[in-house]
Amino acid sequence: MNDNDNLMQAVVCHGPKDYRLERVARPVAGPNELVIEIGACGICASDCKCYSGAAMFWGGAGKPAWVKAPVIAGHEFFGYVVEAGPGAEEHFGVAVGERVIAEQIVPCGKCRYCTSGQYHMCEVHNIFGFQRVVADGGMAEFMRIPATARVHKIPDGVTLADAAMIEPMACAIHTVNRADIQLDDVVVIAGAGPLGLGMVQVAKLKTPKKLVVIDMVPQRLALAAAFGADVTINPSVDDAKVIIDKLTSGYGCDVYIESTGVPAGVTQGLELIRKLGRFIEFSVFGKDTSVDWSIIGDRKELDVRGAHLGPYCYPVAIDLMVRGLLTSRGIVTHNFSLGEWEQAFALANSLDSIKVLLKP
Repeated sequence: MNDNDNLMQAVVCHGPKDYRLERVARPVAGPNELVIEIGACGICASDCKCYSGAAMFWGGAGKPAWVKAPVIAGHEFFGYVVEAGPGAEEHFGVAVGERVIAEQIVPCGKCRYCTSGQYHMCEVHNIFGFQRVVADGGMAEFMRIPATARVHKIPDGVTLADAAMIEPMACAIHTVNRADIQLDDVVVIAGAGPLGLGMVQVAKLKTPKKLVVIDMVPQRLALAAAFGADVTINPSVDDAKVIIDKLTSGYGCDVYIESTGVPAGVTQGLELIRKLGRFIEFSVFGKDTSVDWSIIGDRKELDVRGAHLGPYCYPVAIDLMVRGLLTSRGIVTHNFSLGEWEQAFALANSLDSIKVLLKP
């Protein structure tokens, strides 16, 4: 066997602004483990913030580093099973040749959260693409799936672009579920990036009274309208408060979902939401956010809920895609090879794209 057969290309994170395309050892499946050939891997906003050196990933100011470099980046992946270790096919209920996705978290299975069914809040919290403790990420030609991963089969009818969007769509579904949307709610989704546009589609399925989307990019607002938004707002030219007050007789929106990833999205939401409203926070921020905390309690008595990952939502996302109720169409805008990762990251970190995929 040629030594090159045991190597593969991968984008390896060594530190802030220190990512490298390298030839590394191709993974091998152990007992109850799979090796998949990557079909595509999306670049998430968190990948861009990790690359830029955001404190939440790299620590500082008394915060521990979350990223454990060196590690192959990427958590929005899917692939084809090319190797199954002893017992793996039975363990995961999949076969060599099938198309699969693994959830981005690899639960420990032992902490209080895992044993109570809340595996997405696992105390150990190993995430593909950020720590090499259990396995590397998906920005590579091949990837090992450890025994404690949560794996789901992808039906043949799901397109490549949709398959690459299952992870963010699962997160979008979980976020909308956390909002507990009612039929008479005025719902505001702030941020029409890949996650926000997924949330628009899912929120529309909940049939709220009005669905409002806020973003500063006209092309993204147009896509949000195509996905079912009743009202779109560009805060660079529109007065969001005036529009929301007009829709709600001056009370404010019932639900505000924050998916911008910038501090202004939080302060905007606290202004737009009504008393006793539900504020859902999804974003990963690159820096600290400061707000008047008294708004939450003394002035509005808000119900503030976080949303993390996509627990139990991968099968739902896949089913909605199969039924044509959830799509990546218009969201996936660019495809690049692994060798073009620098260009891909630069574009993903701009307003000239929505979702960028790396395809080995």
